[in-house]
Amino acid sequence: MSSYLPHVIILIGPTASGKTELAIEIAEYFKTRIHNIDSRQIYKSMDIGTAKPSKTQQQQIKHFLIDIEEPIHPINVKQFQEIAQKSIEREIKQDNFPFLVGGSGLYMNSIIKGFFVPDVPPQKNLRRQLEELGQKKCWELLINCDPLSTKKINVADHIRTIRALEVFYVTGKPLSTLKVQKPPEWRILELGLDRDNLKERILQRTKNMFLSGIIEETNHLISRYGFDLPILKTIGYREARDVLKNNLTIDKAIELTTTKTIQFAKRQKTWFRNKNNPLWLDNKNLLKDAIIKIESFLS
Repeated sequence: MSSYLPHVIILIGPTASGKTELAIEIAEYFKTRIHNIDSRQIYKSMDIGTAKPSKTQQQQIKHFLIDIEEPIHPINVKQFQEIAQKSIEREIKQDNFPFLVGGSGLYMNSIIKGFFVPDVPPQKNLRRQLEELGQKKCWELLINCDPLSTKKINVADHIRTIRALEVFYVTGKPLSTLKVQKPPEWRILELGLDRDNLKERILQRTKNMFLSGIIEETNHLISRYGFDLPILKTIGYREARDVLKNNLTIDKAIELTTTKTIQFAKRQKTWFRNKNNPLWLDNKNLLKDAIIKIESFLS
């Protein structure tokens, strides 16, 4: 039996750190393709607000796991894990090294660390009731029924709090007892991208989003799926929706989106340092450093 293990490379980093541009340069150098691991870029018609690789960039380098579902049909972590693993295995069978790129830590780790995620579909009525209770009360409920999960979920993370409660009420078992790990048999190189000027990059990207048409994109999504489309509650789209409802000026929307994105990026960096511990790339020459590390890994 061969002892060879497939080589898989991942590039992770907070939002607006420049993963897309660097990944394309790396993929061009090594003549490989990119697997997108981003929880919002998987949806169609959501291009500007998710900073999705442009059509030109996608023609330049083949990207997998982009535009795989309509926004009205949410894909949970387990579903994405299954879709991504099949795509990656196809790449391995073609003797290519899979190159995974993204900022969604939970989605990435579900693949490379092999999390088993309970297959509990969204419970609309239950979620509505939990939403009405508010985060403070939901957090108190979670402490009572699944205290281990509260050590892994941020106290302000309403989405993951509700998901943990949803799993408990449906299965009768704490989410923390249902999660196990079975890592795939791959050799993995984790590269990390961070920037000293990340706040400035986030501000500039946010301005570009509003100049490039996120409000029009949001209006298009609303016209197709309605104001209550859940994914419109995410950063950028929520603020654009509030502009359309005349609850925010564009300048205020840019300010709020920037602040929330900076806070989100901070949480991403904490996640990557605590749960991934990648080899951080040298900002002075990102491409050169990445090539050196990848060539050493592949040799």
